[in-house]
Amino acid sequence: MKVAVIGGGAAGFFSAISAKTHNPDAQVTIYERSDKLLSKVRISGGGRCNVTHHCFKIHELVKFYPRGEKPLKKAFGIFSPTDTISWFNERGVELKTEEDGRMFPVSDSSQTIIDCLMKEVHNLGIGIKTKSAIKTLKESKDGLILGFKNGETKEVERVVVATGGSPRPEGFNWLRELGHNIEEPVPSLFTFNMPDESITKLMGVVAAPVSVKIMGSKLKSEGPLLITHWGMSGPAILKLSSFGARELNEMNYEFKALINWTGELSEQEIREVLKGVVEAHGKKRIHNVNPFELPGRLWEFLIEKVEVGENMIWQNMGKKNINRMVHILMNDEYSVRGKTTFKEEFVTCGGVCLQDIDIKTMESKKVPNLYFAGEVLDIDGVTGGFNFQAAWTTGFIAGKLR
Repeated sequence: MKVAVIGGGAAGFFSAISAKTHNPDAQVTIYERSDKLLSKVRISGGGRCNVTHHCFKIHELVKFYPRGEKPLKKAFGIFSPTDTISWFNERGVELKTEEDGRMFPVSDSSQTIIDCLMKEVHNLGIGIKTKSAIKTLKESKDGLILGFKNGETKEVERVVVATGGSPRPEGFNWLRELGHNIEEPVPSLFTFNMPDESITKLMGVVAAPVSVKIMGSKLKSEGPLLITHWGMSGPAILKLSSFGARELNEMNYEFKALINWTGELSEQEIREVLKGVVEAHGKKRIHNVNPFELPGRLWEFLIEKVEVGENMIWQNMGKKNINRMVHILMNDEYSVRGKTTFKEEFVTCGGVCLQDIDIKTMESKKVPNLYFAGEVLDIDGVTGGFNFQAAWTTGFIAGKLR
């Protein structure tokens, strides 16, 4: 049996390895359109590769996926984060867990993961062909016919599509022509651009935890927030961009973000804290008492927004200034004008509609012998190793080839 895996990324490699492992007599070949293999693996997690997440309860794990939550319950029952950890461990790659649950190789190098996958492919005798872009895919009597951009064709019995997400709808045309429904792709996991906001002068400051809301919507998230030279990033923002991918796209990425710098504290709780500060530190300058333990530069910046002057002491704040401080701590407003998506690491919301896929096999319901894995599907997770876990899981299942 000849098996073609289209795509040389994480999902493609894992599909090919699974295909050869489950079907030892099969001739398995990976076709990659570029001359680079595992490029996202190389750069993810700042070059450390966030392999998976330390979340082992499937009903909790699926909540990190804005698209695909329900179908993934079945998929993770077949290949879970525990299986991922075991798989790499059995091949000499030990993973470690960080405080936020993200899991990396103990080497802190993505090259460790790349070397492991490349070695496994080599040991199994899986073929790799780079600069082999697929233009068409057609059904044949015994399988499928690959049409390459250079004009060549190849007939195989099974095909796994693991081409990743496409930022453009036309990138899915060849799959649409086979009868698949495509959810329109829009960017996910992006940062907020704030060209008109002076908070960008605090670039590098991290506040945690904070709560972020989008004005005029129900979108909300919590977590660490990173201030950058262009606006805001960090898990709180990335999570919000993921769950709100379609809604924020419809807003053309122009909206107001409301920040609660105290996290989840209510107005009443914030007032109680400030009342306690006035009673305990009334004669101290407000600059010298940081009751919510915010980063120093951020606290100074927020005090400036209250406009009380450098020498104001707590007991002289008065009701008006306290009200203003409560509002800024709880509903600090920023104008977002655009997004930044890191080109090499982009994640898309959208892709092949999950109703067209048998999630237990990853086989197309439209075309026999055609399987899918990874971000080409309308599945995406928030940042933290969830997208790689979806790649390992769907790749493993697709590679079983029924």
